[in-house]
Amino acid sequence: MTAQLTLISHHLCPYVQRAAIALSEKGVAFERVHIDLADKPDWFVAISPLAKVPLLRVSLEKGEAVLFESSVICEYLEETAPGAKLHPSDPLTRARHRGWMEFGSSILSDLWLFETTHDTATLETKRKALRSKFATVEAALGDGPFFSGADFSLVDAVFAPVFRYFDVFDRISEHGIFDGLSRVHCWRRALSARPSVVAAVTEDYPERLMAFLKRHDAALLKTGKIAA
Repeated sequence: MTAQLTLISHHLCPYVQRAAIALSEKGVAFERVHIDLADKPDWFVAISPLAKVPLLRVSLEKGEAVLFESSVICEYLEETAPGAKLHPSDPLTRARHRGWMEFGSSILSDLWLFETTHDTATLETKRKALRSKFATVEAALGDGPFFSGADFSLVDAVFAPVFRYFDVFDRISEHGIFDGLSRVHCWRRALSARPSVVAAVTEDYPERLMAFLKRHDAALLKTGKIAA
């Protein structure tokens, strides 16, 4: 890949992390620019159709192209960048992986309310939804260490930022979401040790997430302990 790449980021965005992980796994050099989504720069609004991150600015000799949506960015990297393949070569298995990537996105939707709701009833509803979804994941996992065995894939890049939330949540409450899910536990542990996953956020990520929860007056902070 001869293009110069710039990843437009936000410190907490899990979708940004997907793209950063894919870039690192491919061994592609890139610059990273963090923006404040609460005070979006004019230049960002001008180039982002959805006014969301991530964006990947692709600078070529003939000019610049801007890619938006993490799945699109990851697919572009898979098609153009050297390095290990992050999608299976078999079309059916590849399609199955894309389905599990969407499943990971549905977990993020539940996580959004789990971390931001003021209401303890909604918190409990989302806790149960998350536990149910991770039980579904448990049934799909093999012997690991990654989603599809020994090879790291884009499914792993999707789920690693999901698990990162719980590194902070586990300090706050006994939510019980992963109780009895031994394969999910092992997968989570393997992903947390992956260099590309570690490097996908800044060192102050936990402090930033805690500050985010406090700004939203999150019910999660007030429970102390959530029923298992």
